[in-house]
Amino acid sequence: MGFKAKIISLTVLNIVLIGLFLTIDVKNWEYALPRRGASVAAIAVTGAAIAFSTVVFQTITNNRILTPSIIGLDSLYMLIQTFIIFVFGSTSFLVIDRNVNFLLSVGMMILFAGLFYKLLFRREGQHLFLLLLIGLVLGTLFSSLSTFMQVLIDPNEFQTVQNRMFASFNNINTDLLYLAIALFIGITIYCYKYFKFLDVLSLGREHAVNLGIPYDSVIKRLLIVVAIFISIATALVGPITFLGLLVANVAYEFMRTYKHREIIIGAILISTIALIGGQLVVQHVFTFSTPLSVIINFIGGVYFLYLLLKENKKW
Repeated sequence: MGFKAKIISLTVLNIVLIGLFLTIDVKNWEYALPRRGASVAAIAVTGAAIAFSTVVFQTITNNRILTPSIIGLDSLYMLIQTFIIFVFGSTSFLVIDRNVNFLLSVGMMILFAGLFYKLLFRREGQHLFLLLLIGLVLGTLFSSLSTFMQVLIDPNEFQTVQNRMFASFNNINTDLLYLAIALFIGITIYCYKYFKFLDVLSLGREHAVNLGIPYDSVIKRLLIVVAIFISIATALVGPITFLGLLVANVAYEFMRTYKHREIIIGAILISTIALIGGQLVVQHVFTFSTPLSVIINFIGGVYFLYLLLKENKKW
């Protein structure tokens, strides 16, 4: 099956699932369609941001196990949210105005991306398990700091933090939807010129440098892109640790190509299928008894262990 046939099949499946999501059990069309449409848009942006950032991050780290969520970027976003409420309170302008809160969080994520680059990517020959260990330690540190501040704050303000701690596709933050869509489109257009670099970066640092890629400059810019995409996804629905790992690896196997333009398009479509299809199952099969994020993280966690054992056998 060629690239066009694969993309057409994924697109048709997306259209069918979106159609079902918008129309099943609708009694009041004027009330339901705008709200379901906003949910579909938020789910699509979230899935696209996670898929895009994961493929890019796995390319610049040169492995298919590490993801931005596994190394703790979504935990960092939650730490930032907790810190803002801890210091300024839940009635602060920085918390009430969602757009200002989001832009402030994105700015702090970008600063961390620069620090992360200096700590890890300036060193040559990083071992996969070293990167993974550092990422897990950072994720645990961010979560622990968040928990520490949550214990100290007022219970009423903790409720504000708790609403942002867990991924929820039934309570999507649609206030940020237009800003998130605009930011996603803008960053995607900016990244288009880097697709050709990603194809070379997948060969490794030494080959990329020998082939004339401005390695340090490209890596720093791509890390900032990853940080912004993770901020978008976490702000809209909350942290989903293993979604990126699943959709990226499924895209590699399904697309069967080295061209990142094709891989990223495939990963975005697969991610949207997983989220919208999964939400349909949660709503109409499990009747909301099990959150979609729990299902995704369970399947993703098992797959993550499988990948680790598979890589260990190779070594």
